[in-house]
Amino acid sequence: MSETARRRVNVGALMAALLAACVAFQLNASMLSPALVRIEEELDTTSAAVGLTQTAFFTAAALFSLFLPRLGDIIGRKKVLTGMLVVLTIGSVVAALAPSIEVLFLARLIQGVSGPVVPLTLIMLRVEIRDPRLYGTLMGVITAVNGGIAGVDAVAGGYLAENHGFASVFWAMAVVGAVATALLFFLAPESRAEKKEKMDWVGVVPLVISVGTLLTAFNEAGKLSDANWMLVAALIVIGVIAFVAFWKVENRTEQPLVATYLLKQRSTWALLLTTLLTMTGVFAVINGIIPALAQDGAVGFGMGAEESAWWTLTPYAIAGLVIGPFAGRLAAGWGYGKVLRIGMIGAVITLALMLLVVGSDSKLGLLGVSVLIGITYAGISNIMLNGLGIVLSPRENPGFLPGLNAGAFNLGAGLSFAVIYAVKTAATPADGAGSTGYYAGIIAGLVILGLALASSFLIPRPADAEVDAAPAETDHR
Repeated sequence: MSETARRRVNVGALMAALLAACVAFQLNASMLSPALVRIEEELDTTSAAVGLTQTAFFTAAALFSLFLPRLGDIIGRKKVLTGMLVVLTIGSVVAALAPSIEVLFLARLIQGVSGPVVPLTLIMLRVEIRDPRLYGTLMGVITAVNGGIAGVDAVAGGYLAENHGFASVFWAMAVVGAVATALLFFLAPESRAEKKEKMDWVGVVPLVISVGTLLTAFNEAGKLSDANWMLVAALIVIGVIAFVAFWKVENRTEQPLVATYLLKQRSTWALLLTTLLTMTGVFAVINGIIPALAQDGAVGFGMGAEESAWWTLTPYAIAGLVIGPFAGRLAAGWGYGKVLRIGMIGAVITLALMLLVVGSDSKLGLLGVSVLIGITYAGISNIMLNGLGIVLSPRENPGFLPGLNAGAFNLGAGLSFAVIYAVKTAATPADGAGSTGYYAGIIAGLVILGLALASSFLIPRPADAEVDAAPAETDHR
C-alpha cells in the first residue's frame, strides 16, 4: 500500500474518532433543550430550577475549557480527551438515573468536564494534518458539527423525551459517549507539546474563580428585573480581583499556565475581543429573539415551539453544517482573517435584514434570515474564530489560546442574553404590546457585531496555516 493510501486511511480513522467526540459533546449541549419541560414535570420542580441545571453545564464547560487543553499539552491530548469522554458518559448515566433536580444538577456539572472537546480535537487534528487546505477543510467539518448536528439533535431529543421520558435522552448521550470513547481510544494517536513542562495548578485557581464569577454575574444579570444586582456587582468585583491575582501569579511562576507576555500579544487579545463581541452580538438574537418572534402571536408568527425550531434553528444548523467545510478550505488559501470578515459582514447584513422580518407575515422571510445567519455566522464566522484559536496559538503552549477562546465564547453567550434582553425589555412598552422590543434587541446586536467586525481587523495573519502566509509574520504584538 502506498504512503498516500496509508495517509488517507489514517486521516479517515482520525476523523471518525474526533467527530464522534464532538457529536458526544454536542448532544450534551443541545439535545436536552426540547426535554426541559418534561424534566420539570417528571421531577416535579420549577422551570427556574431546570434552567439552573443548563447553566451549571455551560458554566462548568467554560471553566474546564480554561485549563484542560493545557493539561493535554503536558500529559497527552488523547489521554485527557478520553478521560473527559469517560466522565461525560458517567455524568450521562447519573443524569438518566436522577431521582431529583439536585442530582440532575450534579450530573450536569459532571458532564461539563467535556467543555473543551472541540479545542482539543482541533489541536489533535492540526498535529496530524500539516497541509493547510486539508486541515482547513477538516477543521470546518468538525467545527460545523459543534454548531448543531443539522438540527437532528434537537428533534431527536424532543422525540425521545415525549415518547420515553427525559431519562431516555441521557441514555442516548451515554451510548454515544461510550462509542466515542472507544473510537478515540483505538483510532486516535497520542500527542503532546514539544516542550515538557509542569502544570501550573496555582495559576488555574484564580483564573477559574475569575471567569466563574463573571459567568455567574452575567447569568444573574440576565434575569433583569428579578436579578440581584448587588450580587452581580459583588461577583464582578471578585472576578476582577481574582484576575489581578492570576496575573501576579503568572508573572512569578517559572512555568505559567499562561505567560503574561502572550496575553499582551495582538494574536491573543484581538482574537479574544473579537470572539467576545461576536458572541455578545449574535447569540441571544439567534437563540432568543428570533425564536421568540416566531412564537409571538401578536407581532410574530404564532408558531408552537416545535414548529418554530423547524423554521429557525434547524435551517440555521443545516446551513452551518453544509458551509463549514468550504469555509475552512477557503481560509487556507484566502486567509483566515479575510474569510472571517466575509462571514461577519454577511452576519451584519443578515441582522439588518431581520429588522424587515419583524412585523411581517412572511414565513419565507423568517426562513431566509435563519439560513443566512447559519451561513454567515455558524458556517463561516464561528468556524474562523475557532480555527484562529488553534493556528495563532504559540508552539510552546498550543493549548492556552484555544482554552481562553472557549472561555470568550461562553462569556459572550452569557453577556449576550444579559445585554440584548436588557435592551429588549427596556424598549418594550409597559403593556408588552408592539414590536419595538424586537427592533431594539436586534439593533443592539447589530451595533455590537459591528464592533466585532472592526476588532477583527486587529487579528494578525497566522504564520504557517495559510498557503501563501509570509513566514516573517510571526510577531503578533
